[in-house]
Amino acid sequence: MPIVESKYKGPPFYYFNKHAETIIPSLMRKVDVSYTREQIDTPDNDFLNVDWVRNGHRRLLVISHGLEGGSDRHYVTALAKLFSSNGWDVAAWNNRTCNGEMNKTIKLYHHAASYDIRTVVNHALETQGYDEVCLAGISMGGGQTLRFMGQGEEFPLPKQVKKAVAISVPCYLPHSVETLYDKSNKLYEQRFLKKLIVKIKAKAQQFSEIDIEGIDDIRNLEEFDNRYSAPLNDFESAKAFYEFCNPYPFMKNIDRPTLIINALNDPLLKGKCYPFELAETNSNIFLETPKRGGHVGFALWNSEYTYSEKRAFEFLNES
Repeated sequence: MPIVESKYKGPPFYYFNKHAETIIPSLMRKVDVSYTREQIDTPDNDFLNVDWVRNGHRRLLVISHGLEGGSDRHYVTALAKLFSSNGWDVAAWNNRTCNGEMNKTIKLYHHAASYDIRTVVNHALETQGYDEVCLAGISMGGGQTLRFMGQGEEFPLPKQVKKAVAISVPCYLPHSVETLYDKSNKLYEQRFLKKLIVKIKAKAQQFSEIDIEGIDDIRNLEEFDNRYSAPLNDFESAKAFYEFCNPYPFMKNIDRPTLIINALNDPLLKGKCYPFELAETNSNIFLETPKRGGHVGFALWNSEYTYSEKRAFEFLNES
C-alpha cells in the first residue's frame, strides 16, 4: 500500500488559499537555465523541439510540461536546473505548437500524446546511449507520463526507463475537466481558452479547411473542444475526446516505481484524480497527497526549489 505520508507542511503565510498557491508561482516565479535546442522528427512526419542540458552524464531526466506551457515554464526550468546540477542530463521537450513554433500536421497536441514522449526517449537512447532514463511530468505532462508508463504491454518500455514522477496530474481527466465548470475556476479556463484560440487561428492559416468563423465568440473550453479539439483528433465530441485522453485506464499497468504528488486543495483536481484505490492495489504507484500545494505550487520558504521538485529529485535518486 504505497500511499505516502507527505512531509510538506504548506507554503509561506502569504499564500493564503489554493488559488494564491497556484497563481503566485505562475506569475512571479522565475528560474533560469541554459538550454540547447534540437529539433527531432516524429514518425508521422512532424517534429518536436527538445531543449537539452547536456553535461555528459549517464542518467537522463525527460520533462513533460503542462497545458499551453513549454520548456520555458518555471516548473520545468527549476527541475532542469536542479537535476542538471546534480549528476543528470535533461531533455525538456515541447508539445507540438508549444513554445514558439507551429507544427506541420493539422493535429496539435493533447493529454494522450505519450507517443511523443516515446519519440523523445527513443531518440535520446539511440543518440546518447544513456544507462538510465527517468521521467517527470507536470499537470497535463503528468498525464502523458502516466500513460507512457502504463503502455508497456502495447509499447514495451526500454529497460533503461526506471522511474517517473507526476506532479499536480489529472489522473482522471473527465473529473479534472469538471473543475473548470466551477465559477471559482473561471480564470484558469479563460486563460487556457484564449491561448488555444490563438493556436487554432494560426493553424487555420496552414489548413484552409479549419473554419474559424465565430471563434472569438466561444465562451468555454467544452465548446472549444467540441468544435476543434475533438474533430481535429477524429472524435465526435469533447466527451469522447476526454475519455480517450484519460490516463487512468493505463495506470493499473504501471510496472515501474512512479510517484504521484497531488495536493488535496488543488483547484483543478477532484474525485479519481486522487487514485487511492490504484495505489493500494499497484505496488509501483506511490501516491502522496499533501493538504496544501495548489496546482503546481508547493512553495517553500526561502528556497529556489519547491517541495514537489525536491521530492521528485529525492524519489528519482533513491536506489
